[in-house]
Amino acid sequence: MSQSRGAGSRVPRVASAPDTLPAPLELCAYERKRDLPKLLPLWEWELAAVSAAEHARLLARLRRALRAERQRGLSGHWTYDLARHAQLLRAYRAEVAACPKGARARAERPRVNSGLS
Repeated sequence: MSQSRGAGSRVPRVASAPDTLPAPLELCAYERKRDLPKLLPLWEWELAAVSAAEHARLLARLRRALRAERQRGLSGHWTYDLARHAQLLRAYRAEVAACPKGARARAERPRVNSGLS
């Protein structure tokens, strides 16, 4: 005769810590010369953006790429890539953090469309 396995005979499971933790962000840090060419079609001189105006143009391109990727994801398009979206977001945040102080306020400020052109 077999024993019935009721609720009282179960051994409680305890969640254990994983053996390996995900890599910290410091190990996979953003590097402009390595990461940006994989995300955006850029010339070499665009990678070495020195002035605030060049940096603002680079941020605008990253914002447009993020917006396009977000729209692909929301519409369920077959070309949407979650990894690319995450890399674009990481690159954008790193570039905003690397912005000069005055340009950072302009980059982080939400743009308001007044309807007047």
